[in-house]
Order: sequence, then C-alpha cells, then structure tokens
Amino acid sequence: MTVYPYRSACPKSIWRNLITSARNEIVFAGYTNYFLWLEHPNLAKVLKRKAEQGCKIRFLIGDPDSEVTRRREEVENVPLTVSTRIRITLSEIEQVRNVPGIEARFGDEHIAMSVFRFDSEMLVTPHLAKLVGHDSPMMHLRRYQDDGLFDRFGYHASELWSNGRDVWAEEPRRPAESASSG
Repeated sequence: MTVYPYRSACPKSIWRNLITSARNEIVFAGYTNYFLWLEHPNLAKVLKRKAEQGCKIRFLIGDPDSEVTRRREEVENVPLTVSTRIRITLSEIEQVRNVPGIEARFGDEHIAMSVFRFDSEMLVTPHLAKLVGHDSPMMHLRRYQDDGLFDRFGYHASELWSNGRDVWAEEPRRPAESASSG
C-alpha cells in the first residue's frame, strides 16, 4: 500500500488506526517494541480492552540478556541500549500479563526485521546496517492474495513465534530453594 523511507515517517494515526481496528489478531514482532509505549499513550489499556473483546495479541521481543542483543548494542552504539529498550517493553507488558489472549515470547532471530500484524494489514521494517528501527524503511502491506508478500511476512513472524520462549514462564527453582521449601 505505502512505503516509508523511515519507520518514523509513518504517521502515528496509521498505527493507532491499525491497533484500534484490528478485531482478530495483533502481532508486535519488533525486537524491542520500545517506541510503541512512547507514541501510544495508554496502549496497555487499549490492548487489554481488545483482548477482552476476543482479539489475540502477541509480543515477540528480543531477550535482553542474549548475546544477539549484546552484539546489536555494540553495532548501534547509542546511549539508550537495546537491552534497556527491551526492559522498558517488559515493564509495560507486565500490566497485561494476566489478560487472557495476550502472550509474550522472547526470540532473537528477528533482530534484522520487525513485523507488526493487524488482521489483514501489516507494517514491516527491514533494519538496515547500523541503523536503529526508526531510521530504517517501512512497508505498509495489505493481504490481497494467497502466498503474496503479506503471507510471506506472516509466515516469517509465525515461525519466529513458534520458536520463541515464553516471557512469563516460571523461573526454575534453584536446588537450595527446593530443599528449604519441603
């Protein structure tokens, strides 16, 4: 539909409209998703309401403690590090942790591309070398046909999701804790 030379050139109203008009599925498969919380006040409340109305919402984010994240921080070399941006998202999604229909997973394979799906529309950002997400180009896609560009990127996000690790999985108990609790 539309191509933006920079993700930051996409009007906030486009994002807001896509989020509010989605009925079935929203996928935020951005490595940090940090910008969402800055640009969309009360996003957690909006997402909670959408989930309560039956919309499935998924966050796929990078692991703030992974080697992939550490290497990306070296490449970007900016004060607001990748791990800090991920931790901000983790803090924000904690507000919706127990809302049925909202899930979050860690995955490091999408470091070079963000895919944001809103039912039959999608925003895709291929991250360019050494640039942060807002400085990379973005495509606004709509699903028009089977196995078209939309479906290809949808497949990519689904595969990454299937390999992700639950953000909210219980931490394994340490042996000392197990012994003292019995």
